Amino acid sequence: MADTIGLGPDQIYRDNLESGEFKIQQCADCEKYVFYPRHLCPHCGSSSLLWKSASGRAQVYSTTVARRRPDRGGDYNVCIVELEEGPRMTSRVEGIDPDQVTIGMALRHAIADGGDAGPFIVFNPDNSGEA
Repeated sequence: MADTIGLGPDQIYRDNLESGEFKIQQCADCEKYVFYPRHLCPHCGSSSLLWKSASGRAQVYSTTVARRRPDRGGDYNVCIVELEEGPRMTSRVEGIDPDQVTIGMALRHAIADGGDAGPFIVFNPDNSGEA
């Protein structure tokens, strides 16, 4: 990734995704991980937030199915996942019927191509046995 001086945390996050990297922030003072990208740690108020590569492992914290007509792409999953590092994020699970997504399901991240909107994180079931 290019020089990040002067860029806000949202832009740095997007630039990392554009480079094929899923990075989240970790506070240098309290050592807790942070997501969504911020200027200050929500746990201790520190401005010493560092970018770290996320493990990409997560589990489903909550899930629902968004219903759509088949001619509009059909049903899809919307969920909150808890990253292995601790923070939660809204995403979706792909590679499985949306009705089959369950709370506690082990997941692995993927970077999806959002076209003009830019890349974003989705998850797939992790069948490797590692959570």
